[in-house]
Amino acid sequence: MRRSYDLVVIGGGAGGLVAAREARRRGATAVIVQDGPVGGDCTFTGCVPSKALLAAAASGADFDDAMSRVHEAVARIASTEDDVALAADGIDVVHGFARFTSPKSVEVEGTTIRSERFVVATGARPAMPPIPGLRESTPLTSEHLFDLSSRPESMIVLGGGPIGCEMAQAFARLGTRVTLVEALDRLLPREEPEASAVIAEALAGDGVEVRTGSTVERVERLDDGRVCVHVDAGANSGPDGQSAIDADDVLVAIGRSPSGRGLGLEDVGVDVDERGAVVVDDTTATSVSGIWAVGDVTGGLQFTHVAGRMGWVAASNALSKLARVRRFRFDTTNVPWATFTSPEVGRVGLTEGQAAEEHPRARVALLPLEHVDRAVAVGAESGFVKLIAAPKRGVGHLGGGRLVGATVVAPVGGDLVHEAALAMQTNMFVGRLAQTTHAYPTWAMAIQQAALQFFGPSAGLRARPVRPDPEPRSTAAAR
Repeated sequence: MRRSYDLVVIGGGAGGLVAAREARRRGATAVIVQDGPVGGDCTFTGCVPSKALLAAAASGADFDDAMSRVHEAVARIASTEDDVALAADGIDVVHGFARFTSPKSVEVEGTTIRSERFVVATGARPAMPPIPGLRESTPLTSEHLFDLSSRPESMIVLGGGPIGCEMAQAFARLGTRVTLVEALDRLLPREEPEASAVIAEALAGDGVEVRTGSTVERVERLDDGRVCVHVDAGANSGPDGQSAIDADDVLVAIGRSPSGRGLGLEDVGVDVDERGAVVVDDTTATSVSGIWAVGDVTGGLQFTHVAGRMGWVAASNALSKLARVRRFRFDTTNVPWATFTSPEVGRVGLTEGQAAEEHPRARVALLPLEHVDRAVAVGAESGFVKLIAAPKRGVGHLGGGRLVGATVVAPVGGDLVHEAALAMQTNMFVGRLAQTTHAYPTWAMAIQQAALQFFGPSAGLRARPVRPDPEPRSTAAAR
């Protein structure tokens, strides 16, 4: 192992891996310092195991078979990014906890590693709200969930965001009796209200008892080993005004907290906010020259693809000669994301409520899936496509205007939304979506059908003016 590198990456998750690989692509020497196996949360406790579990549950697998599929998927993907795989790419890996001793050096297990350039990519950890008794009840989080050796007969899920909804549905399909508790008035509060309604109905159809508008007051571990969650007795708290729920386990899924503390960053002058997030600008640079930060540790959108893109931006700014003239920047405007429930929720850009504030002259096309032949043919009519178009500079709504937001709730909503994301990225006229020939009968035709509403009736529907969103919206990070 070298004692100095062109780029030192602290954290081996998605952002760190992309940064190190981009450094090697540019001919620079790179090392990843990782406290644990390389791959990070996405590979071991996040995207990979959760999606494998969802797929297994949807296929009718029992719990043991589902967990076996989860571990096989994790092992296969982890093997493409472990120490051996990275060594083949010319990337060194040092295992241990890094702490900055100066802006140009870190100490790892007693060894000093030096560089002119550092990328901090230490991710985030499951947030634990300050609910009396919760921590003492030893709840499950995403860090422990996939280590379960037997299926809980019952489970309480705290949090109605993407992780909570996905895992509630997966475990319900595996046979667990699930109660999902969300403090706000609807599930997926960052998404369109129509999406929340569809997912609530879908979860109920799978046997999940959904309690929205319910605040957890305290949690206790009972003498028999079960967990009791005490919630408020509001109108939405449950049947017969129940104020307590008991189950074998409780899963905390209310978000993630950035892991920016304990690295010595503040000691060398890097700004870290009260959440533990490393403060960066749109070039991913911190307040100290030569130190960048990417991914969940920055406290922004907590998605693997966001971390990866930020990792590329950081490495490029650190090593590219072009960056000396014009720095690369990261913009979240056109970043899509998905919630992998059944049906999926794909989203890019603004919701209708946000668009009403930023673009009051925007128009909305809403297409329920009952008007889409593919949905009718396969019996999957629960969902919709919503496109939001704002006036285009200089020409207004000519050509349909420009897309500023889209939500797709469908069996493959997470994939369909990328056509809308491309339209936003290229600033194309919405009319291009309507003009493009789509194969029949594909799910993608729903995008074309919705876009046609901006030019006249389509399936008896046409675009309407944007409306304010009366629903509350959460600003918490998704995963």
